[in-house]
Amino acid sequence: MSRTCLTAVAALATVTATALGQATPAFAARAVTIHAAPDGRGADCSAAHPCSIGQAKTKVRALNSRMRTDIVVQLAGGTYRLAAPLTFTRADSGTNGHTVNWKAAPGARPVISGARKATGWTQQDPAKNIWKARVGTGFDPRQLYVDGVQATRARTQLNRADLTADANGYTFTSGALKYLNSLADPGRTEIDALGSFTNRYSPVAGISDGVITMEQPAWNNNTFGYDTITNPFRKGPLYIENAYEFLDTAGEWYLNTRTGTLYYKPLAGQDMATADVEIPRLESLLAIGGTYRAPATRLAFSGLQFSHTSWLRPSTGQGYADQQTGAFVDGSWDRPSDALDSCQFGCRLFEATRPHWRQMPAAVQVSAASRISFTGNRFSQLGQVGLGIGNDANAHVTGVGLGAENVSVTGNVFTQGAGGGVVVGGVQADAHHPGDSRMVNRSITISDNVMRDLALDYRDMTAVLVTYATDVTVSHNEISHLPYTGIAIGYGWGTNDPGGSQDYVNRGLYDFQPRYTTPTTLKNLKVTGNHLHDVMGQMDDGACVYTLSDAPGTRIDRNYCADNNGHYGIYHDEGSRGYTDSNNVFRNTGHWAHENHNATNNTGALTVTDNWTSDGAISLYDGERGNVVTGTVVVGDGNWPTGARRVMEDAGVRRE
Repeated sequence: MSRTCLTAVAALATVTATALGQATPAFAARAVTIHAAPDGRGADCSAAHPCSIGQAKTKVRALNSRMRTDIVVQLAGGTYRLAAPLTFTRADSGTNGHTVNWKAAPGARPVISGARKATGWTQQDPAKNIWKARVGTGFDPRQLYVDGVQATRARTQLNRADLTADANGYTFTSGALKYLNSLADPGRTEIDALGSFTNRYSPVAGISDGVITMEQPAWNNNTFGYDTITNPFRKGPLYIENAYEFLDTAGEWYLNTRTGTLYYKPLAGQDMATADVEIPRLESLLAIGGTYRAPATRLAFSGLQFSHTSWLRPSTGQGYADQQTGAFVDGSWDRPSDALDSCQFGCRLFEATRPHWRQMPAAVQVSAASRISFTGNRFSQLGQVGLGIGNDANAHVTGVGLGAENVSVTGNVFTQGAGGGVVVGGVQADAHHPGDSRMVNRSITISDNVMRDLALDYRDMTAVLVTYATDVTVSHNEISHLPYTGIAIGYGWGTNDPGGSQDYVNRGLYDFQPRYTTPTTLKNLKVTGNHLHDVMGQMDDGACVYTLSDAPGTRIDRNYCADNNGHYGIYHDEGSRGYTDSNNVFRNTGHWAHENHNATNNTGALTVTDNWTSDGAISLYDGERGNVVTGTVVVGDGNWPTGARRVMEDAGVRRE
């Protein structure tokens, strides 16, 4: 059928559905369009009388039981300020092979927001150019968004040498830190610590007479294991933040929760009379998921913007005891009495936590669901992971984790996020050895997305993380301007692979979890055609592409990695096996290929063939540990061969 004819049919169907309103039979073989608007109040959800987004969901449920065509929920432009996350279950799904499409009206950009706007700004301190607005009480967000950009919570950097750590917190005698004793509200401050591959937050209980007393169990959980606050592998910056007294740099903010007063120091050129200041009130926006018996299905989201959330758990006494890429220790755990000495490079009691790590929840969540698509959306100004697909149950509003199948994420933009872009899979036992086959995450596609300026607060996060899943494609994304790794594949450090890891036998992990004899669900991944550049901006021990554990049938090919601040191109960390790296281009990187191996882990059996690099440094060798490394071409003076140039030109988002 010609494009003109198709357009005419669609227009006629929309007019018919609008005219019939509620009376439109669900079984009519015509397109059914439901119209929503931010100020919608119409009962019939028509173009003339659009309804609210909540009423649109109700209308879908009245129409979708006997679908013979797709249902379109068309959202007019503007900001939809949610009072609670939107939840989509089996009752909201497409039926009879048809899809419910939630999409932007032509030319519109609807914003699904979890924030309220801060207005009525007046100048608080002309000398320091600090402004204030009354925003009310009863909430305490960790992020603020001003003119589409995440602002910085007021902070000041500390010198680690001025602090002495103990089991309760820090002590200090330096005159440079005496001002901390006189903070108006020290119990609202936090320590923000960057290590090598962890970025930890630990809340302060109080400060007095040179003693910083920390909240528990956050302090305990953040000071034993690996890359701890007190003994990081790499000593990154250490901040204390969230006090009015720290408000000294343009772009910083502070909220006095007692008075409901928000303070902000504008950037150059910002006019507070016209600035769009969004203060998040929700922790998530969309929760898509049913049950394993009745999954949510056939839902499509296109042309929408998801914005303005704040994940609040790090503000509690649990803090954020980060372990890597959004997994964290939670709860109270036994630890050695001398943990600050004996458990800074791991110990048996720390291994007890590993099988129980939790995951950072996403702003948009998909689990127990199939045939879900996100196309041409914008995930921006979010206080955590943008999109979580089949994560552990603890990271889902629905309480049901995993079980994501046939999910596509295509042509979206992920930017200005406190956490990572997309996380596929969980880290607990049901993720890698599911008790129910319906829990397996499979057939996920993440392609042609732009991902940049992410992990602004939780710098350990990546643009794309796939922990445990089957048949996943990560292709033709442009990934840039990140503090840590671009794409991470696998989890578990080889501990959950058949036979386990002797490293972790020695460390005592298997006193607390099984030593599995069967493979995990991680297999058959394709990481291809991605353009990764300007990553690894603040952290260490990462790469453009980073891997963990056995992933049979996985290919990393035709990717272009450039300008990653001297870090690894591809990094095969503990237990990595089953990967084939071919026809990739590495420009201005450190070691272009690296494996982390020792006598007691299973890293190896890697095939690395026909790659191009401007730096010949490599720490992965042909014939060692079952590796095959052949066909490497080291390119000097930018004289890239035709094959390499073709990879460079083709990498990243494909243009129509």
